[in-house]
Amino acid sequence: MELHFTRTNNEVDPLIDELIAKVGIAHPGIVREMIISALKAGHESDYLADLKLMRTTMKEMRYTNKVFGPFRNRKKVTIFGSARTAPSEAIYQKCLVFARELADRGYMVITGGGGGIMQAGNEGAGADNSFAVNIRLPFEQETNPVMSQSKNVITYKYFFNRKVAFLKEANAVALFPGGFGTLDEAMEALTLMQTGKNPPIPLVLIDSDEGDYWENWLQFIKKTLLKRGLISGEDFSLFTITRDPIEAAEIIDEFYRVYHSSRFVGDILVIRLNKTLEQSHLDTLTREFSEIIRAGSVPVFSAALPEEKDQPDLLHLPRLVFEFNHFSYGLLKAFIRRLNSF
Repeated sequence: MELHFTRTNNEVDPLIDELIAKVGIAHPGIVREMIISALKAGHESDYLADLKLMRTTMKEMRYTNKVFGPFRNRKKVTIFGSARTAPSEAIYQKCLVFARELADRGYMVITGGGGGIMQAGNEGAGADNSFAVNIRLPFEQETNPVMSQSKNVITYKYFFNRKVAFLKEANAVALFPGGFGTLDEAMEALTLMQTGKNPPIPLVLIDSDEGDYWENWLQFIKKTLLKRGLISGEDFSLFTITRDPIEAAEIIDEFYRVYHSSRFVGDILVIRLNKTLEQSHLDTLTREFSEIIRAGSVPVFSAALPEEKDQPDLLHLPRLVFEFNHFSYGLLKAFIRRLNSF
């Protein structure tokens, strides 16, 4: 029989309802669709490798939510960098200082769980303020000694699930010098923010004292991508380069001084605030950033919209809402920085 997400599955629908009622779960409508998705997958594919991939993906994402769920109300910073960095190197010590500063400010850190910069991030923040998001590799990357006994460790089979965890849970991303993997994460984070597929968050590139890594990378971006018109000038608002680990932590903290978070409800951009602004502030933002506001839309203060009830812990926050042009995400980061100046 062909299964449908509508309740037109004859005797199957009552069986699913009975199972859900017997187990006792939250949000049964959503879980019902997940069950039907699994049944449809089994119906539509007899290729075992495909089914194994879907099964493992679901299991890994479920466990991701289980590990991170209890810490939903704490801000987290994902730290990327080379696994080959030795503790004796200056950049390792710089990461230690950065992660320690984050923990002192109430943040938790997320790393890839391996050695080098990853270990420095966990060491600086401490195991109680850390997560290790590891990957199962043929040459077996061991979880670093800081996190080896922690409950906040997840080991993934698939890189794409691991990548989701790195960014889904992050309120900021910090990148230290690294190899292909670090550059991959840097470009993915930039792409997701440039296209609006990830909410605006601070992206801080922390360079060596010599400035011979990210500053060289910046020159390539300017001389090759920008010069050829492959990116826009506003895209440089998506990230910040610094050599100072304390300044890097301050950049992240300042981003959340007034701004809390954001989401889209249809075409409406909802920006949640940590405090109420004055109408004069909103008038200034509207005047200075008119190009990011869709024609005919007027930014206004608002309470939570009905569609936001799926995030009940955020309903109390004040908001400003407007129709965003869905293009100028670099300018949106600049808008947020201006908002934080009030």
